Amino acid sequence: MSRPDLNLLVTLDVLLAEGSVARAARRLRLSPSAMSRALARLRAATGDPLLVRAGRGLVPTPRAIALRERVGPIVQDAEAVLRPAEALDLAQLVRTFSLRTSEGFVETFGAQLIARVGAEAPGVRLRFVQKTDKDSASLRDGTVDLETGVLGGATGPEVRAQALFRDRFIGAVRKGHALSRGRITPARYAAGLHIGVSRRGLDRGPVDEALQPLGLERRIVAIVGGFSAALALARASGLIASVPERHTAGLRAGMHSFALPIAAPEVTVSLLWHPRLDADPAHRWLRMCVREACAG
Repeated sequence: MSRPDLNLLVTLDVLLAEGSVARAARRLRLSPSAMSRALARLRAATGDPLLVRAGRGLVPTPRAIALRERVGPIVQDAEAVLRPAEALDLAQLVRTFSLRTSEGFVETFGAQLIARVGAEAPGVRLRFVQKTDKDSASLRDGTVDLETGVLGGATGPEVRAQALFRDRFIGAVRKGHALSRGRITPARYAAGLHIGVSRRGLDRGPVDEALQPLGLERRIVAIVGGFSAALALARASGLIASVPERHTAGLRAGMHSFALPIAAPEVTVSLLWHPRLDADPAHRWLRMCVREACAG
């Protein structure tokens, strides 16, 4: 079965509104003969004469009267689909955005981001989802609107990314720890008891690779899945946590932090989203809010 010509909907809408082939032709800037041919096609498509002669004019059939109530809204909806999106009214926006981030990101940037969003769009709610891996499935299936993190092999090739900030690893110990006094050399740093951070439970990472050329190796006595857990352990013990500086600024409050005495590995933290949301005005505004919160 052939598909109907949807352009005929506009013609039908005008014909039924005007009740005249001549007036409909002028409104659509068509010749009377072209309008008559269009009416013939509409009659064939609907199986109904639609407009019939009554004296010197035309009157609609019962089917035409029924269609007149339906075709107008259909044409208006179709035109709205093909128009550019209306300007975003933040004051009236009601929406919940899901952001997949680490606990450190929420701790460091969350309050400023929530304040910025609430001041401009009080009807918007942010839902922070804990990040347990780098898989992009939640962005693809729409359960997450935005994600922050370091790009990796598990990041889908279609995912859009924009750098937020560079971060470097530093050391963190509890107040009064031996490393809170005196000069910290690579050997002194490596000789301490360390906490490893790995979602997959690995016992080596970028810090260990930086120590290896110096012939040094950390003694890792505990491995945790995130930086917040590492800092909680370091705060309550004599262990050393090596964590990204900006990402954990809030989590390290009350602790002693120090620059690593080695070529500290750096990472780029990026904002990630799926391309289907690229042009969504509300999503673009939220991305701007996140960028500005991190810049501040």
